[in-house]
Amino acid sequence: MNLLVVGAGTMGRWFARSVAPAIDRVTFADDDAAAARAAVAAFEERVADQPDPPAAAVDGEHADSAAVDVVCVAVPISAVPEAVAEHGSRAERAVVDVSGEMATAVDALADAAPDCERASFHPLFAPGNEPGNCAVVVDRGGPAVRAIREALTDRGNHVFDTTPEEHDRAMATVQARTHAAVLAFGLAAEDVPEEFHTPVSGPLAALVENVTGGNPSVYAEIQAAFEGADAVADAARRIADVADDAEAFAEMYEAASAGAFGAGTGEAAAPHDTDAPGHDTDANTDGDGT
Repeated sequence: MNLLVVGAGTMGRWFARSVAPAIDRVTFADDDAAAARAAVAAFEERVADQPDPPAAAVDGEHADSAAVDVVCVAVPISAVPEAVAEHGSRAERAVVDVSGEMATAVDALADAAPDCERASFHPLFAPGNEPGNCAVVVDRGGPAVRAIREALTDRGNHVFDTTPEEHDRAMATVQARTHAAVLAFGLAAEDVPEEFHTPVSGPLAALVENVTGGNPSVYAEIQAAFEGADAVADAARRIADVADDAEAFAEMYEAASAGAFGAGTGEAAAPHDTDAPGHDTDANTDGDGT
């Protein structure tokens, strides 16, 4: 199976090496020719110890690179429609994407390759954190999409089916709102000595480091694609507005406790912050919030 990966960045490289056991050749296409050549070199290094490793090439540098079995689009969310329109018709068997937004992507795949297998995959982890959960919308299934799914599963990932609507609605919370809340804490927080951190503030500070250690353009794409920041800002304003009203604050506190991630979900409640006022801090000698 011959694969064309459109986008020679982190996700494109990850996809190529993830499905390497199922392919005979991978071709990288990127507006930055140097990035495509670097992706080829990195791929060849990663698969060098495999028996009969797949060949790798830069799109346009070999005469046989035009015809491919599978096209994978691995570009920023906003660039998906254009990239799919440009390269999707080159697929003879399947066209997929790993962009992270599904409603627009699934429509673009169908428009570009109506007779091919089509699927939108979203690994819910950075490549360095694999294995993890990977959402997929299979718009038109077949053996090529199954082979990709099996290759991802064989790496220990949990590949689960969803719909574009369910996926994009979830991303508004687990990505857009989460990132906005973490970045807002980073902007609002002041530097304090390490020994002052509590079992809540410490992990939040670590999350700020995690998020801000990535690529800002990726996080900007997520904020533009999914609604979230305004909801976080509104929630913060609600907290500020009731800070001097103990009864109103208690109602807001209970609403948060019973919300999407609270007791109302039927899941076990998270450990309380026992370093908060009114708790016995001597009982929390391990600093783990229990």
